[in-house]
Amino acid sequence: MNILVLGGAGFIGSVVVEQLLVAGHKVVVFDNLSQGHLLAIAENASFVRGEMADGELLCETMQQHAIAAVIHLAGLSLVGESVIRPQKYFATNVGGGIALLDAMLTAGVKKIVFSSTAAVYGAPDSVPIPEDAKLCPLNPYGESKLTFEKMLHWYSQAYGLRYVSLRYFNAAGASEQFGEDHDPETHLIPNVLRVAAGKASHIGIFGDGYPTADGTCVRDYIHVSDLAIAHVLALDLLEQKSDVYNLGVGTGHSVAEVIETAKRVTNRPIPTIVSPRRVGDPPILVASSEKIARELGWKPLCSDLEQLIESAWRWYLSHPNGYDK
Repeated sequence: MNILVLGGAGFIGSVVVEQLLVAGHKVVVFDNLSQGHLLAIAENASFVRGEMADGELLCETMQQHAIAAVIHLAGLSLVGESVIRPQKYFATNVGGGIALLDAMLTAGVKKIVFSSTAAVYGAPDSVPIPEDAKLCPLNPYGESKLTFEKMLHWYSQAYGLRYVSLRYFNAAGASEQFGEDHDPETHLIPNVLRVAAGKASHIGIFGDGYPTADGTCVRDYIHVSDLAIAHVLALDLLEQKSDVYNLGVGTGHSVAEVIETAKRVTNRPIPTIVSPRRVGDPPILVASSEKIARELGWKPLCSDLEQLIESAWRWYLSHPNGYDK
């Protein structure tokens, strides 16, 4: 199939494109490069630079390349920023999403895989979290993603759109070619590795009084290549139905545990400083991915935290200044 990947020059997008090409699909990357990188776009993929809100360019791109399905990984994703700038998040993640869906309808493209988030669950009543858990986001980022999920449902009802919404937990690690290079970098593992590499003096721990075993937040870390493979499987499902799936490994690791594991992997000191909690951070987020395993045959190939951090460290050592700095 000819697949349009919005956000295909970013961390997750680059590896999704990589896996799509391996599976034999033709790929067009659509990205504004605000967080993406030209060097993160696979050689065999086409590239169009543009804004998600530019419905005319999106429609023209879909028609020109005979696009059969869209994978939507674009948008804003910083929880803390969303709390202080909610207008920005709703304008981009919801307003831009409307432009995308309308462009798809105009171009006659009615299949989409959406990059959603575990943030739609807020602070869950129990873990691991199933897909039918209560949806109660704690921040505008999660609310904007949930709003787009609801839009997909109603567009499906009204216009026959088929969608798969993949609720990511914490993507991390790297493939052989592509890794994580954000500015600013807010994700724990790359920031821990920056300290190990001597690029930062310490790693901040945002709160150590949570109701967890060591007082720090617990998250479910999924290797980015496993995440990407799920997108390829989701495209096949669109031939049959629409649905929603969690993507995690079903095991939680605390912030402190990640830091200790990184110390072993890198064999370097990683000083820490405890800071106040961030607004909107739930104590524990761990996925139940039984549904996607049962229905799509997906299972993580890398569920070991040490192996995941090793892959990120290898990429970091080969790209000490990111892609193009």
